Formats: sequence, C-alpha cells, structure tokens
Amino acid sequence: MTFHMEATEIARVSMTPEVRKAASAGAALISLWPLTDAKQMDNDTKYGENLQVRMTRMVARIATGEDVTVPDAEFVYEGADEIPGRPQEIVDMLLAANDACDEMADYSNTGDTNLIMGGAGLLHPGWDSETVNAVAEAIARIETMIHTDHDAHGPIASSADIEAVAQRLAIVIVATAELLELVEANSSQWAVRALPVILYANELCERLSIPRLCFSAEQVQALTQSLAAASGDSARGEIVGTLFASVAVTEWERHREDVLWDPDEAKKRAKEEDERRNKEALAAKFAHVKDDPSKPEVEL
Repeated sequence: MTFHMEATEIARVSMTPEVRKAASAGAALISLWPLTDAKQMDNDTKYGENLQVRMTRMVARIATGEDVTVPDAEFVYEGADEIPGRPQEIVDMLLAANDACDEMADYSNTGDTNLIMGGAGLLHPGWDSETVNAVAEAIARIETMIHTDHDAHGPIASSADIEAVAQRLAIVIVATAELLELVEANSSQWAVRALPVILYANELCERLSIPRLCFSAEQVQALTQSLAAASGDSARGEIVGTLFASVAVTEWERHREDVLWDPDEAKKRAKEEDERRNKEALAAKFAHVKDDPSKPEVEL
C-alpha cells in the first residue's frame, strides 16, 4: 500500500470547473462569518446538529444495510440508547457513529491524528493491521503537509477567497481519493471500509476552515461502486473529485440558506404565495364567465 499526495495534483484539481463552482458557493457561505446576528447563530447551531444526524444516519445505513430513518438518527443523537420497535443493531450503530464523530471533533483544533484513528476504530470498518498502519501514516503525512504549507498548528485561518477555498477543497479531494485506495476492498465491502475516510474528510474540511460536507448512503455506495469499476488512478481521482465538488455546491448553498433563514420572512412569503395561488384558482374557476358587454363600466 502506497500513499501519494502531490502538490501538482492538488493544483490541477483546484482548477477544474467543478471545484471552481464549489469554491464559489463555499466563498459565499464563508463570507457570512463571523456571525453576529443571534438568529443566524442559532440557525447555524441547528444546521450543525442536523448535519451530524444526517451523517450518522448515512453511516448506520451503510454499516447495517437496514433502512435507518431520520427519526432513528434524531432519537439517538438526542440520547436514546434504544428505540421501541426498532432493531437494536441500528441503534448500536448510530451510537457508534455519534461516538466516532465526537471522538474526531477536536482534531480540527489540535491536529491530533490519533483522534481520527480512534474514531475510525469505533466504526469497526474491518481494516486489517496493515490497512490501519497505512491509513495512520497517510493521515500523519497529510497533517505534516498542512503544517508545511500553512505554518499553523491550529485550524487554518478562514478565507472567503475563491482561490483559497478551491485549493483547500482540492486537498480534501486528493486526500480522500488516496485514502479510499488504501482501504480498497471488493465493491460490496468497500463502502463500509470507507466510512472512517468519509468522516475524516469532514474533519479535514474543518481543519482547513472550509465548510463541512454531507453525503447520503446512496452517494457513498455509488462512489465505491464507480471506483471499483474504474481503471487507473486518474479515472478514480476524477470520480472522487466530481462527487465531492457536486456535494459541496449543494451542501454549501443549503448551509447558507439555513443560516440566513428568517421564520417571519418565510411565513410572510408563504402567505403571499397562498394568496397568489388562491387568486389564480379563483380566476381559473370563473374563466368561462364572460363579461356582459351591455353592462356599464364602473369607475373605481
């Protein structure tokens, strides 16, 4: 098992149209910070909580093969250790996924890669000792590269510059593509073995001060299946880059909308929309009724 992460590849990925588009969405979101409005700060907190619910649901769906629901993931996130009428296997996996997220959480501040490996172990991805060592060494090398390029031990300073966002997203993409190669298995098991890598990718985003990403179970499974069918490192790298850039655009635009969401304004718009639809429905109902030409006009 070998790990290659070249600066030239990061530069190349950062210049692709898909990554540039994602970087634009990321820059628009980052430009909102630092948040000072209480409503926006509350919205962002809720977004973060919902993000962990979505990610842990994805992990549990892939790991168990069961139809894990949003309420399942919400109940466990809120502290449940059993759910009446639901398989305990689902609950246990959701608990493990939340523990893994919590274990990895301080990595963005400390750069302690042991936290990533500890969180990976909680997911029981089926890695043998050779894979564990290879991933641990690779993550340590990524961390060294971050220090070398940015001369920092905490999170990299936030930037709403599109070029900076593109470069940082490219680092995440290239790192993820290489790590997925290290945990490669047959297509039926690759998604399970990839779960710690996907969670690490999110923590690496945070470490690089770009917004987090969110993947569905279907996206991760489709990713590993596409990788299994592809031939050549460049083809596989392209597959990872395309998915990550697409997810970034969708997720970062959603995050920005969630932060800026105003319940009063939303209620006002909903009321206006209802009134518009009612008027259109009323007009359609009486469209067949023609005006009487002999009826005198009434000035208003």
